[in-house]
Amino acid sequence: MKKANLPDQAKVDAIIHRLVTAIDADPHAVENYLQLSSYLLERGSADQAAKLLEEAQHLVAQPTMLSYNLAVCYYMQGKFDQALQLLDQIPNDDLTLYQKALVYLKLGQNQKALAYAMTIKHSDNRVKELLGDIWLALGELATTRKELLTIPPKARSSKVYFLLAVATLTQNRDQSHIYFKRSKALDPKYYERAGSQYQAIMQLLRKKGKQDD
Repeated sequence: MKKANLPDQAKVDAIIHRLVTAIDADPHAVENYLQLSSYLLERGSADQAAKLLEEAQHLVAQPTMLSYNLAVCYYMQGKFDQALQLLDQIPNDDLTLYQKALVYLKLGQNQKALAYAMTIKHSDNRVKELLGDIWLALGELATTRKELLTIPPKARSSKVYFLLAVATLTQNRDQSHIYFKRSKALDPKYYERAGSQYQAIMQLLRKKGKQDD
């Protein structure tokens, strides 16, 4: 999916209107669908983006050019099998490998997720965050910490700090608490969601920590 660097809301609305007008004028041009779906996905409108791309598949000459963006839509909708079917039809470049790793992680197939993530050639901070998530799912706490700590502090998201907190829970509770506080400060909404998402792992680690005391 092409990243849309979102300006303020008025400009975003204007861009979306321009792209809709461009699609109406030339419904066979692939690029306009890709750009519009990217903006819709950035806004969290996966249902709208999926509908747009599904309709576009019948209009453009090369519908496979829409496959990656549509796979992202299906991923965001929780339609993981459909996402994989599309991803398997396109070349395994870094973007496709990243998305496959995400899908397999959601499916709980952590070894497959790791295999795809480790195959990515250019490992940026987003890939390192994904690898940290996968290593944590595999129970490899030391490797999780090592991977996530390679992300510069200024580039660490709320999720990175949360994962670091979980991975540090049994090793250093005071440091873990600091990471939790930073995660919450950066994004309180994510922090609350993550508390539920990783609750089972944290309970196991807390039990292990008490046993080690």
